[in-house]
Amino acid sequence: MRSIATEIFTQSTPLYQKMMEVDAEIHSLFEQILSTKKFGKKNKKNINEIYQSLQYGGIISPQFSDEDEDEELDDMFDNEFDEDSDDFFNENTGYYQGNNPSEFDTESAYKSSEARQIRQTFLKLASLFHPDKVTDEETQMRHNEIMKEVNRAYQEGDIARLLELEKQHHLEEDFDLNNSTKSEVEKQCQRREKDNELLKTQYENIKRELRLARNTPEGEIVKDYRSCKRSGIDPIKEVLSQLEEQIETIESIRDFVKSFRDKKITLKEFLKGPRFFSNNDSSDQEEILKMLLEDLL
Repeated sequence: MRSIATEIFTQSTPLYQKMMEVDAEIHSLFEQILSTKKFGKKNKKNINEIYQSLQYGGIISPQFSDEDEDEELDDMFDNEFDEDSDDFFNENTGYYQGNNPSEFDTESAYKSSEARQIRQTFLKLASLFHPDKVTDEETQMRHNEIMKEVNRAYQEGDIARLLELEKQHHLEEDFDLNNSTKSEVEKQCQRREKDNELLKTQYENIKRELRLARNTPEGEIVKDYRSCKRSGIDPIKEVLSQLEEQIETIESIRDFVKSFRDKKITLKEFLKGPRFFSNNDSSDQEEILKMLLEDLL
């Protein structure tokens, strides 16, 4: 989806720039007409209504005063943040709260959280199985073997092994301490087997997520895009073709407004509108504006 969007953006950027240039020309023409030409109150109102209709219809970009824009921004962001609050990361929600989110490093926080969990689990197991906490010689020997495994897992940062030992204690299971009697090669092989099992589980999860992603709207877009390509249709070319048609429409409006500014058409002809607005029925004009808006969208 990202690669398709990038390709569309790259190829359509020149067309959008041209559209913006024509859009700016139309705004400039109306400003010249409304500010330099002398009209009666009614005629000026009619011209301004045409100008606003083009904006409301989405044919040209809307123009707001600075006050309107400030009010709109205030409404959007009102009370969203407390300026007096301190910056902090909420571990319960997983979101950064504050005015400087760039100061929070997600990766380092994850590593810090994992290290903290390893440390806490190690201390808990050490408290449970420290040999000095029992007097029975046989139990001391067993605790000593357990602590060797706990220390090994702690030094290697093997959180999975520490959690496994903790789970065995809570379930009152016999501890699997075969690792202590195995060679280093055997231990590494056993760890690799566990890693492979973990990777296999992650792989299956990713495949499931991919299947779910294909059923999203974005996934359907990618599917349709590939289907069009296989059928010999270039979807991006179609998008660019629609943009070119929109530019032609906007250019014709610009030329029409320019003709009125240059006194090539009368006020009556201007208020009547270009050929595609020639119908006097206002409801028909509104319908045409809606159709143009749909095309632009």
